[in-house]
Amino acid sequence: MIIWVNGPFGGGKTTAARRLHEQLVTSLITDPEEIGFVLRKSIGDHPSRQKDFQDYPAWRTLVAGLCAELDRQTQGGPVIAPMTLLRREYADDIFDALAKAGVEVHHLLLHADSDTIRARIEGSMEFPGDEDRSEKVRAFRRRKLADYEQAYDTWLRERADVIDTTTLTPDQVVTQALTLLNLP
Repeated sequence: MIIWVNGPFGGGKTTAARRLHEQLVTSLITDPEEIGFVLRKSIGDHPSRQKDFQDYPAWRTLVAGLCAELDRQTQGGPVIAPMTLLRREYADDIFDALAKAGVEVHHLLLHADSDTIRARIEGSMEFPGDEDRSEKVRAFRRRKLADYEQAYDTWLRERADVIDTTTLTPDQVVTQALTLLNLP
């Protein structure tokens, strides 16, 4: 089983994934972003280079393949994958490939209202002691917020189990996730 934890950049996916992992002793966490980093490094300055590694069909193929293999390795896992997916066709590529491989996917969406997300972004310090690097992360997250809102309005809320995190603690988010997943 794959538990795909989706949501806005800065929305608490990594925290929720870690807490879920603590509760599910046979689980593991995989970070699809790492595949993007490998692709980016491999492609280097090639003219086919994309700004967003999710735009590479290879990224989607490799992510689905890795998740399927990890599911087999863990004999049903679950495998927790925290990653923002905002383009419906990209989510379809990954989730359809997993379905064809016989892997069950639970798509959880951690959602919060825009003001809450903005406040979380502004309050984040990804690199303690390095304000410049942290601000670059915050700026990226601010730029992506409108994309998230559009995806939420057009397809995400219909294609995922939504957990409204606006007023929830991380532990409450995990409790709701476990309930939606029908897991203890």
